[in-house]
Amino acid sequence: MDTPVPPSAAGPGPRRRDRHGRGMRGPIAPPQVPLAASRAEAFADLVQDSVERLERRWPQLAEIDFLVLEVPRLGGAGEGWNDESVPLGGTIAAREGQPARVVIYRRPVEIRTKGRDERAALVHEIVVEQVAELLGLTPETVDPRYGED
Repeated sequence: MDTPVPPSAAGPGPRRRDRHGRGMRGPIAPPQVPLAASRAEAFADLVQDSVERLERRWPQLAEIDFLVLEVPRLGGAGEGWNDESVPLGGTIAAREGQPARVVIYRRPVEIRTKGRDERAALVHEIVVEQVAELLGLTPETVDPRYGED
């Protein structure tokens, strides 16, 4: 009766089962299904769709980098925004060896929209406005459907 029971050999390796003895859960959806895309990936797809739509008319957009950042940075100490002045996008002019850039801020855009269609429309408006600023044109010149619902 004094036979000691050796401790179980649960090492630091990967768990093969969950605590109930069943297998670990797999992914909810396969990677090729839109459900599997993260919010950031879905937003980047909206920006890319808008850019591709404009590139058909303006081939020089291929030389511009389009970036998606989470939120804009504050410029300096004591500088802040109120609810109406948080930027949704911005431009960075071309410098030596670096192309011009258009930046779209994901979180401020997501906060201002309710659904995917509304978000896609706002993203396209922002992209058109920023491209127009870089090219020195009006947004209506860049996209004749600008401002239409």
